[in-house]
Amino acid sequence: MPVKIFGSAVHGVEAQTITVEVNISSGKPGYFIVGLPDNAVKESLLRIESALSTNSLRMPRQKIVVNMAPADIRKEGSAYDLSIATGILAASGQIPEEDILNYVIMGELSLDGEVKPIKGALPIAIQARKENIKGFILPFDNAREAAIVNDVEVYGIKHINELVSFFNGDEKPEPVELDTREVFFNSVNSYDSDFAEVRGQENIKRSLEIAAAGGHNAILIGPPGAGKTMLAKRLPTILPPLNLYEALETTKIHSVAGKLSTAEALVTVRPFRSPHHTVSDVALVGGGGNPQPGEISLAHNGVLFLDELPEFKRTVLEVMRQPLEERRVTISRAKIAVDYPSSFMLIAAMNPCPCGFYNHPEKECVCAPGVVQKYLSRVSGPLLDRIDLHVEVTPVNFDELASERKSEGSAVIRERVVKARQIQEERFKPYEHINCNAQMSPQMVRDICRIQNDGQELLKNAMEKLGLSARAYDRILKVSRTIADLDASEHIKTEHLAEAINFRSLDREKWAG
Repeated sequence: MPVKIFGSAVHGVEAQTITVEVNISSGKPGYFIVGLPDNAVKESLLRIESALSTNSLRMPRQKIVVNMAPADIRKEGSAYDLSIATGILAASGQIPEEDILNYVIMGELSLDGEVKPIKGALPIAIQARKENIKGFILPFDNAREAAIVNDVEVYGIKHINELVSFFNGDEKPEPVELDTREVFFNSVNSYDSDFAEVRGQENIKRSLEIAAAGGHNAILIGPPGAGKTMLAKRLPTILPPLNLYEALETTKIHSVAGKLSTAEALVTVRPFRSPHHTVSDVALVGGGGNPQPGEISLAHNGVLFLDELPEFKRTVLEVMRQPLEERRVTISRAKIAVDYPSSFMLIAAMNPCPCGFYNHPEKECVCAPGVVQKYLSRVSGPLLDRIDLHVEVTPVNFDELASERKSEGSAVIRERVVKARQIQEERFKPYEHINCNAQMSPQMVRDICRIQNDGQELLKNAMEKLGLSARAYDRILKVSRTIADLDASEHIKTEHLAEAINFRSLDREKWAG
């Protein structure tokens, strides 16, 4: 009679329970796995045979059929080793089968029986709880990650002998328990860097504060060594802390991608992802033969930083346009489509020209006529359409570097950002999936970002005299609404508009000569 064991398959950031059925019968000895297994699953029998024989356990020399149901879903990876091995041990009478269906069992086996880590432990544990499965047996290195889920007994094991002892009742370890809220609140604000370390650059800090307060995308333009990367890396320290729901959602993505360390149970700080400009389309947005989340999903609820923006391939930048709008990405294949969330803030940095010194206060640009415009044109208009703030970064002079005056710390700036976000949360309660000013639709901008006559006149004069493009209009209104929120002002004032207009450098005519 077949023995049944619960395993799990991860698609996107969700898991689906898989029933592994093992039947041992008389006939010509052989091992057969059915149910759309990939090569890694088919190879599992060789690993299992070695692991069992190494540890004085018996691999039956009979006909063994392993079915993985539902049979129309492709099973991928080596994480089913422990499920299949448990089925073989139970079907051959080496462990009792009565208690097995109370657990989801997953793990990769080495040839000596050691149990190796798997990907996606958190979504598997969440699905087990949904289906009222009592417990989850998995590799020891993944136990803390799965223990984040309440109401599921999590047992981490290091060796297949521990699994045998567990079901034979010889030695049953205590389940791994974790206080999710304690883990979360103990490290929710633990950052290695702080804005207090930045000398000078007060105007750049102000622009990043506005970006954080409204969830706006921003681009930093300045010469080499001006501090663009240093400032961008400190942006997560002034963003509102993750709430518990966001932390779990972000952890699921990092779990599926195998990016969680063994000591890390929960992602408690906002991610900061900074891919190199040689990154491929698939690495950025996700995909592959076995779809995996890309950099934009790993930056979910955090910051995606693209340094040297014009050096990225054009196709790589263009595939970001839709995820920037929809805040999720769908990877479609012939037989499967998976969704990954990708709600992130885009912060880009670039030199103003190939030599890097266009508009520099002291050094002269050596680029030929037309080269600056050609360099800037590597970044397409549709992508710039999705960037609200254009920030010119100038070098820090010696007096500011040598100054003993303390700069404002991240904690102080974050307080202002959090208050502005609270105003926006209250404003957008009637709207679904809208949390901050940057996510407003054009119609919402017309309804919410109303300005007085003097503001209209200022905006009209600015667009005419500075030669601002039409795409700058909505962006200026969104940013000015955020600046007003930082001032706790109900209405957008002329000073809010004036500050917002300063952040449209790349839309100005003749900016690049």
